[in-house]
Amino acid sequence: MQTGPVHTDHAPAAVGPYSQGYWAGELFYSAGQVGLVPSTGQLVGADVVSQAERVMTNLAAVLDEAGLAFGDVVKTTIFLADMGDFGAVNEVYARHFEPPYPARSTVAVGALPLGARVEIEVIGRARSAP
Repeated sequence: MQTGPVHTDHAPAAVGPYSQGYWAGELFYSAGQVGLVPSTGQLVGADVVSQAERVMTNLAAVLDEAGLAFGDVVKTTIFLADMGDFGAVNEVYARHFEPPYPARSTVAVGALPLGARVEIEVIGRARSAP
């Protein structure tokens, strides 16, 4: 079993006292990712589609560093600054996940870090886990 933090330079550095991801036995937990470009620390753009695409790129980098891929994800949580963006984010999300889809929750929040419009976190499982 694996335990401990995961870090990659291919995703934005944590903007607070947390890890990009963390192994706890057979489960992997990512921190929420927003649409920051790792090299600049700036949001990729103001529109939710470009931010959602960057979020998925950032999540893919963290998962890859953990030895996982989107197919190993069992649960996601999407945080939206505006529930009106649900459809657009859903289209981006659907391009990155395949059936059987992970369980998912989507919630609207008052605000997200750095003015982001979308944040996504994932829970994955080790490939050897049932």
